[in-house]
Formats: sequence, structure tokens, C-alpha cells
Amino acid sequence: MTALAGVLATAIGIVLSFVIHWFPPAASKQAQNTDTLYHVLVIASIPIFVLVATVILYCVWKFRMRPGQELMDGPPIHGNTRLEVFWTALPAALVLSLVSYSFVVLHENEKRSPGHEIQVGVTGQQFFWSYEYPSSVTGGAPLKSYQLYIPAGESTRFYIRSRDVIHAFWIPAFRLQIDAVPGITTHLLVTPIKLGTYQVVCNLLCGVGHSLMRSAVHVVTPTVFAAWIKSQVGKASTVATG
Repeated sequence: MTALAGVLATAIGIVLSFVIHWFPPAASKQAQNTDTLYHVLVIASIPIFVLVATVILYCVWKFRMRPGQELMDGPPIHGNTRLEVFWTALPAALVLSLVSYSFVVLHENEKRSPGHEIQVGVTGQQFFWSYEYPSSVTGGAPLKSYQLYIPAGESTRFYIRSRDVIHAFWIPAFRLQIDAVPGITTHLLVTPIKLGTYQVVCNLLCGVGHSLMRSAVHVVTPTVFAAWIKSQVGKASTVATG
């Protein structure tokens, strides 16, 4: 009966992990890889959790203290070497396998898609994000903006900095996050695959205005992206000459 309950609990947990949409829609190639890794980790973790919880509950019930046993010691039990080797080797092999697969996913997420790579500078500052498009993107002077536009289907590499404290540049729909650390430039590669507007969030407590440190990334077609860059460069030139 206990084994049957454990199997049912495991099956229900795994099914719920697929049925319930825990994350926003995947909007990048990296998000798809990360979601697959998540499901693999869940499938591996739920049976272990159920097994451990079942053993604990069984032991609490089976070996609980009865009235009159308050001052009694438990029976002396000698260790089982074969069992100890098994429950040490199996978790070690499982953890090593999951770590190896996680490394494969991380390496895959860092692979640039064929074609041109867009470079965008990201600066975190209490309590807002700002962005800079270099000359390689604008075709002229660098462009600074509080709006983030990137083209779908092309790799974008973010160069992330902080002007004050540690922030975390997080785009939930891309399943990507990296810290913005003062004095250090960190890097993040993303290949968006779905058009739309998605949240950019600071995911580290960075001060009293942390909850307001929000921005948006607009994933548009390459044609729209080129037109937006051209319009922003034109506005900047008009302001500079005016």
C-alpha cells in the first residue's frame, strides 16, 4: 500500500509539473532549452522527494516512542555496508548526470545562431535600465535609449554593467538572468524567436526602489528593428543640432 501511494504521488507530481504553466511563454531559443532542463530535473527530483518523505513518515509511525519507553535506548543496529555503498553511489551518479546535462544546456544556450550578432550595452542604475547600441548596429554614432528593441531570429549579445550596486538583469520570457556588478562587464546571449513585448526585471534587492526597476524588451522583425534604429538616430541628430 505504501509503495502504491508513493507511485501515485510521483505520477501526480510529474503530471502537475507539465499541466501547470509555471513560466511565461518561451520567447527565445534558450528558453526552450531551459524548460526542457526544468522538466528533466522535476522528473528526477519528484521520485526522490516522494521516496524520502515516505521513508520518514513510515519511520515516524513505525518507530515512534510508546508510553513507558521515554528512558529506553533503541536497539543496537550494525551498519549495512552494501546498502551504504548503494545509497552513496546512486545519488552521486544521479547528481553527476544532472550536472553534466545542465552544462550541456548552458553550452548550447551560449552558441550563437548563424548570421549577424547584435550587440547591446545594458546599464543598471538605481532604479532603472538604460541601453546603448554601438556604431556596429546604428551605422553611425552610438545610440543611447531607455527602450530596448531587438530583432527576432538573430542573436543579441548584451554587455551588462552597473553604476552603483549589484543588480540582476532578468528577462523571464527568455529564461535568462545575469548579475550587473559594479566594475565588471558581464555577458548574456539570447536568440529571440517570438515577436512581442516582454518584461525586463531587476531580480536582486538593490534598494528602496527595487520593485520599480522594470523595463521592457520589444522583439520585432529585422525590418522594424532597422526602421526603429534609423528613427532614433534621426531624433538624436535633430536634438544635437537643434
